[in-house]
Amino acid sequence: MKTISKFAALILTAAGIGTLALAAQAQTAAKKADVASTVKKVDPALVDTYVKATFGKAPPEWQARIEPDETLKLCNQYRNDVPSAEADKIIARELAKVVFPADGKMLGDWKEGKKIANNGRGGQFSDAPDTVSGGNCYACHQLEKAELSYGTIGPSLLAYGKDRKYAPDEIKTTFTKIYDSHAVLACSNMPRFGANKVLTEKQITDLVALLFDPESPVNK
Repeated sequence: MKTISKFAALILTAAGIGTLALAAQAQTAAKKADVASTVKKVDPALVDTYVKATFGKAPPEWQARIEPDETLKLCNQYRNDVPSAEADKIIARELAKVVFPADGKMLGDWKEGKKIANNGRGGQFSDAPDTVSGGNCYACHQLEKAELSYGTIGPSLLAYGKDRKYAPDEIKTTFTKIYDSHAVLACSNMPRFGANKVLTEKQITDLVALLFDPESPVNK
């Protein structure tokens, strides 16, 4: 009789836990719905006004950079989930902005690329005129096994070139993506380093070398 009672108690306890779990899920869903509803109610013009106000002390040339271009306006409008037809337009428009090296060489010096990947400076209106901008690649990616500090917003890039068989078409695609990520994936979270003049052509080729040179630590 005691065994039956214990068994019944276990069933009731499990049922109670299940009910609590369902209630928690319902609360989470309700909160997400409230947040989504609030976001929809926010006036985009109010957001733009606030953003511009935060850059009120920036030089005039920086003020123009606050205004999103056609691609960013679309990505913002659809919260980065653009319809396929719009995505195709974005990719075509951004691809037209990509300037490939005149000599066709897209592999630079991987050792210099490593420095650029580790450099998080640049991109601030308070920078000195001679500031050399970096890619800050480790903020989002893992690039080599020896580095323990890296972000996970982007995929791991370990063995990047090796996995792609060091193929020329993959090298060109990678140059394109670093130069203008939207030219490969519409509404990508990756910065448009070349199109926005954050990195020079030489710096981009050095980063491509970091990813594709067989001697690079990325491929070791």
